[in-house]
Amino acid sequence: MTRFRVWAPFAHRVELAIRGQNLPMRGDADGWYCVEDAQARPGDRYGYRLDGGAPLPDPRSESQPDGVHGLSELVDHSAFAWSDGGWHGAPLASAVLYEMHVGTFTAGGTFDSAITRLGELADLGVTAVEVMPVAEFPGRRGWGYDGVDLYAPHHAYGGPNGLKRFVDACHAHGLAVVMDAVYNHLGPDGNHLPRFGPYFGDRYRTLWGEALNFDGPDSGPVRQFVVDNALTWLRDYHCDGLRLDAVHAIVDTSAIHILEELAAAVRALEASSGRTLWVIAETDLNDPRPVRPVEAGGFGLTAQWSDDFHHALHAALTGERNGYYADFSGLGDVAKALCDVFVIDGRYSPQRRRVHGRPAPGLPGSRFLGYLQNHDQVGNRALGERSSALMSPGRLRIGAALVLTAPFVPMLFMGEEWGASSPFLYFTDHRDPILAHAVSRGRREEFASFGWPEDSIPDPQDAQTFLRSKLDWEERHTEPHRALLDWYRRLVALRRSHPSLTDPRRDAVHAQADASNGVLVMRRGRIGVACHIGEGTVRVDTDAPPGMRTLLSWPEGVDAAGGGVELPEDSVVIWEECG
Repeated sequence: MTRFRVWAPFAHRVELAIRGQNLPMRGDADGWYCVEDAQARPGDRYGYRLDGGAPLPDPRSESQPDGVHGLSELVDHSAFAWSDGGWHGAPLASAVLYEMHVGTFTAGGTFDSAITRLGELADLGVTAVEVMPVAEFPGRRGWGYDGVDLYAPHHAYGGPNGLKRFVDACHAHGLAVVMDAVYNHLGPDGNHLPRFGPYFGDRYRTLWGEALNFDGPDSGPVRQFVVDNALTWLRDYHCDGLRLDAVHAIVDTSAIHILEELAAAVRALEASSGRTLWVIAETDLNDPRPVRPVEAGGFGLTAQWSDDFHHALHAALTGERNGYYADFSGLGDVAKALCDVFVIDGRYSPQRRRVHGRPAPGLPGSRFLGYLQNHDQVGNRALGERSSALMSPGRLRIGAALVLTAPFVPMLFMGEEWGASSPFLYFTDHRDPILAHAVSRGRREEFASFGWPEDSIPDPQDAQTFLRSKLDWEERHTEPHRALLDWYRRLVALRRSHPSLTDPRRDAVHAQADASNGVLVMRRGRIGVACHIGEGTVRVDTDAPPGMRTLLSWPEGVDAAGGGVELPEDSVVIWEECG
């Protein structure tokens, strides 16, 4: 006997459409409708008819084989044969994350084809993959941030069983899986939730559309909808963590914020399952509250992204000062980020034209993720240029060295490790012609306002924009990609083999910059790092006792022994104090 249940307080009459039949559902005073069907089987297609209308997908649909406008498909999670019984997760503090987009990670663009490359990630030393959103979104290609069926893994990637095979294979390779989840908005195409009930309120809006109703009338079932969805990825798909998209766009004035409620539910699942589970937030508020303990007035999340570290590092290495990079001026800001996490921590932000952020005292570095690139910072550029298209070989290595020796949890963006030549562009596959035209036009107008010729801006709806963004794995075997890949391997191995580099204590981090000479020196316990992005050659005092040894340098031959080091332009050296 299968029980179908749906929250539809806006409807006066609800029917289950299944096997060509329309079965009346019983409603209660709270707007929940239910019916039992003894003939329903996994694989059956079904939908809900509201007040005699055409069948709509289940708001909690676990599979949409025909896309966002098709019928839902029944899924039996107990039928999958997992082989990861011995997997219990790992602490985030010692992790090396790798952000991937399933559709462009391989030529095949599916969960199954992604499995074939997991060995390379394990060989690199990656310990966790962070998967860009896979919840069902319009069409066959997209970034995933306009998903509308939050419980259903995208059909073009391989659906529910494809995701389970992928997670199972990741665990077999010793890789944790973090699922990117979007709870600040839903996409416009295929979003049928407003027809069922007050999932959205009219009091708040985000940059991307209506905000979910987390604190208005009848918000209880909406909050439960999101919390249950988070637990689905962790429980039914065995994911090890969540990355919550743009939580600064979530407005909730409740005494218990939805993020706190979600984190508490995850902690309860962690305790009952015996698995280590992470909840990582993306936020641009420069506010440590999401990762502070609940007892200290925080939300109790595991970690959050640190955009200030990225922005400071990118601005220093490229010289870019447009947009949000206007707040950052060079290596001095990189040094501040390494020590204090936030650069804009209660001071005036020229880009925002107001005071922004607050300090983050007392929190370990492992509460924050650090990165040289991610999908946003690459894909939101007009031409999707990666750092490898914007930086010299030396500066690429400096950026990688600082990310992988920083006090934060490092995250790489797919292909970064070999300086992939393919861009990562913004692409969509909207089938609604009005929406498709609006997206294409909006992209052109957005960047044309910055001086880009309109005909040079790739059309998100063009399939070639998507295909150009796919990684070319074969180029790893040719120069200069092979040498950069070796640099990343050695850096990851260095981080994992030296306790000073996974020590989360921020009071053990000392960094200072000589902006006039383009020099930065960082010390973390017995490990020291020095880099030079200025002109010519400079001598840097390493302030280290005799017995030190050079662990890694670019160019090779740069030696930190002897208490000082001669650093040519665009160079970096890492050393260890011995004895």
